[in-house]
Amino acid sequence: MKSFKEIYREAENKIAGLAAAPGIVIGKAYLFTKEKIEISKSEISNVDEAIGNLDEAVEKSKKELNKIFSIAREKMDEKRAGIFEAQLMILDDPILLENIKERIKSEKIQPEYIVADEISKYQELMIISKESYLKERALDIEDIKFRIIRNLQKKRWESKIEKEMIVVSESLTPADTLLFSRVDTLAFVTDHGGLTSHAAIISRSLNIPAIVGTHNASKIIKDGEIIIIDGFHGYILTSPTQEQIDFFKSKQQRLKELQVDLKEFKDKPARTTDGKIINLEANVDVTGEIDIVITNGAKGIGLYRSEQILNELGEYPNEDEQTNIYEKLASRIYPDVCTIRAFDIGGDKFRLFDYKEPNPFLGLRGIRFLLENKGLFKTQIRAVLKASVIKNIKFMIPMISAIEEIWETKNLINECKEELRKEKVKFDENMKLGIMVEVPSAAIMAKELASEVDFLSIGTNDLIQYMMAVDRGNDLVSNLYQEFSPVIIRTIYHIVRDAKMQNVPVSLCGEMAADTLAIPLLIGLGLDSLSISPATILYAKKIISSFSYEAAKTLADECRHSKSEKEIQEKVIKFFENNNITRTRNII
Repeated sequence: MKSFKEIYREAENKIAGLAAAPGIVIGKAYLFTKEKIEISKSEISNVDEAIGNLDEAVEKSKKELNKIFSIAREKMDEKRAGIFEAQLMILDDPILLENIKERIKSEKIQPEYIVADEISKYQELMIISKESYLKERALDIEDIKFRIIRNLQKKRWESKIEKEMIVVSESLTPADTLLFSRVDTLAFVTDHGGLTSHAAIISRSLNIPAIVGTHNASKIIKDGEIIIIDGFHGYILTSPTQEQIDFFKSKQQRLKELQVDLKEFKDKPARTTDGKIINLEANVDVTGEIDIVITNGAKGIGLYRSEQILNELGEYPNEDEQTNIYEKLASRIYPDVCTIRAFDIGGDKFRLFDYKEPNPFLGLRGIRFLLENKGLFKTQIRAVLKASVIKNIKFMIPMISAIEEIWETKNLINECKEELRKEKVKFDENMKLGIMVEVPSAAIMAKELASEVDFLSIGTNDLIQYMMAVDRGNDLVSNLYQEFSPVIIRTIYHIVRDAKMQNVPVSLCGEMAADTLAIPLLIGLGLDSLSISPATILYAKKIISSFSYEAAKTLADECRHSKSEKEIQEKVIKFFENNNITRTRNII
């Protein structure tokens, strides 16, 4: 059978977007467009009546949102349901409401026009922002604006969607997403929005596959058309061929079978047939994923991407806010370890400040940004130290390229420790410090860098990109982004060998670790710990239980001496066949 890569390479009917929530769905599209609301600017004769109508519309909007908030609390965790609580707070904003009422009195025009104009001012500021999280919050505010206007006009929002359809729209508000879930919607597709949009976050919470940021899906997809949604890779196939339907149906069936088979591995260690135990930890973006981490039997958190806090909150949290987040995270996972990565800001990620760089991927990102903004960095270090009091937190620094960056970071940590001692604040005096190895200079200097820290974690996403000089988001050169390149295999081996010479443990936390086809090879290269997406933990356990460590080492030795990616892939596939291991690659 063809691979996903081959299917998509040949497909002329594909639409690309961002994989916001995983899953594979085949079904009918429902094109969702909200009724255009005409807003009148006509004069009014009775100001008191107009203000009364406004108050009534705001109260009705509050009742609607309270009902949605109640549904959200039933279906999602409290934190994510808080999206709707935040919207309710906007409706209670006395300054906003007072401005609208004052304008009604002075301008004597329809309240719906003033509501639209006043709230749009806030939206415009967000839309012109260069920060994606602010643009996405503008959509939430639009929902409130049109909710009030619709209630002023005494109109009802109606949707005639049938059960079990794929909703395709320009954009979806959090309320849209939640209400559609009540009619067993199969998946969501939107032109706009990013991975941190509230609609995307809610989709993940409700386990409904979603693809966002397609730009034009709602213009291409026809109402009622059969489409395929691949929420793992971020592709939509329109009017699929029979070959494509058969391919994805087989993937759906395989997923169901695997999920049944995997339940038995929840409480078992990841152990090879000859007794080698591999530590499987989880990569975590948001605290709402902790339930999946625990359910799937991960041995702690190998990577907590703390910059996602900035995406969720839309601002830099203060020390107390951060301490609270880290404490809750560590407590939930205790007694297992929680590895918090310092804010990895810059490149293609959250940018707190408007640095103009010709090449941000080679610019001020990761530790470089943090050392340029020591006040922000120290705030995070202090928060992590304060949360470390239960002694299961490790701290990890991203984008290290020179040993001086480690020395400077350690000096800052010692400064923060001394401050906390003076303030009589308890913390873990022996909190472990590690670094990400994700640039060539760090890989080559692995032995020397390892002597300065307690652990290393290989970030293959960036390491492959920098080693191969390939932008992984560029379709024109994507064929050169090769995780099975001999260059990458030899580099991983070099890092693991040199770190172990210093008795420093090494983990791997990039997407390569979640590629189930790569697992035996990575273990054979000497990695004792992998940090992967929570959804992949059980798959990884099943695969690890199917081969011996000695066989994996032999495979790794053969692959290290191979000359091409194709040669290595053939060796790995043969290994799976010889050990009778089901290949789950590209299903997850």
